[in-house]
Amino acid sequence: MTEPARSWLTLVAPYQVPNTRKAVWQVATAFLAYTAMWAAMAYGLRIHYLVTLACSVPAIGMLVRIFIIQHDCGHGSFTKSKRANDAIGFVCGVVTLTPYAYWRHNHAIHHATASQLEKRGTGDVWTLTIDEYARLPRWRQFQYRVVRSAFFLFLIAPLAQFVVLQRFPWNGPWRLTRRNAGILWTNFFLLLIYAALIHWIGWKSFVLIQLPLVALMGGVGMLLFYVQHQFEGTYWAKAEEWDYETAALRGSSFFKLPRILQWFTGNIGFHHIHHLSHRIPNYNLQRCHDDIPRFRNVNVITLRSCLRTFNLQLWDEKRQQLVSMREANRRQKAQAQA
Repeated sequence: MTEPARSWLTLVAPYQVPNTRKAVWQVATAFLAYTAMWAAMAYGLRIHYLVTLACSVPAIGMLVRIFIIQHDCGHGSFTKSKRANDAIGFVCGVVTLTPYAYWRHNHAIHHATASQLEKRGTGDVWTLTIDEYARLPRWRQFQYRVVRSAFFLFLIAPLAQFVVLQRFPWNGPWRLTRRNAGILWTNFFLLLIYAALIHWIGWKSFVLIQLPLVALMGGVGMLLFYVQHQFEGTYWAKAEEWDYETAALRGSSFFKLPRILQWFTGNIGFHHIHHLSHRIPNYNLQRCHDDIPRFRNVNVITLRSCLRTFNLQLWDEKRQQLVSMREANRRQKAQAQA
């Protein structure tokens, strides 16, 4: 272990201690508020659908917050008890349509391989280098452009992920492992809950409520994940050059959000701190960021600047930066003429 690694490990150690009181408070408030908002959306249908949509805004925020709780449980950082983490994480996974154990496994791979060029493909956004894209046949290039479009990334992909893909074990064996059993149990409880809700309000009302919740929650979640790794000053490296601390502090951004959005998103905007140490619970991330100046000299993304990241679609290995399709084509033409 290198000296810099020992240094940052020592710095973050005090913030890795879970707080049971804070954890219980987050779970209680998130689930109570979400339940109340869902009921308000149902009763809002009796007045006007616009009332339902208005109530969906805080409901989506609470759903994202529940996902962040699940996320912390998956890292074993939310409470001191592994059993409590797994139990809370599973319940959160039912609410967010995300099989807890299966997602935890894939997300661990993301943390272990983030910013490594040779290990792209699990838990990340499909990203090609300029040369890789140039070698693709035209139909694959078209496919890549579609997949990297904002419409696909923030609307189609989240719906497909939460409604279809997370119902089955796509990234592993289909035999009945413990992780795959978790998918079946999640689906089972979803069926029970959804059947009860449909019995209460009818299937049309249920769809009018649940569909926008799932779509927009997925879109917000995708936006958070996207802008925290896909930005102009991000970091990618080959295995022999890859450095863990650099990958965390340069390969992840600080998504600086307004205070209310920071609360709804469970401080996940401090993504550079989270990737440096996933053992820090969400309620300690800001304190760690504020207390240690070394961790504040990072890439900062805001709501306004995040819009500029949507056109960054290819990795330029020579200049070590993400670039747009247009910029990649311009550079290739310039090289051809040189």
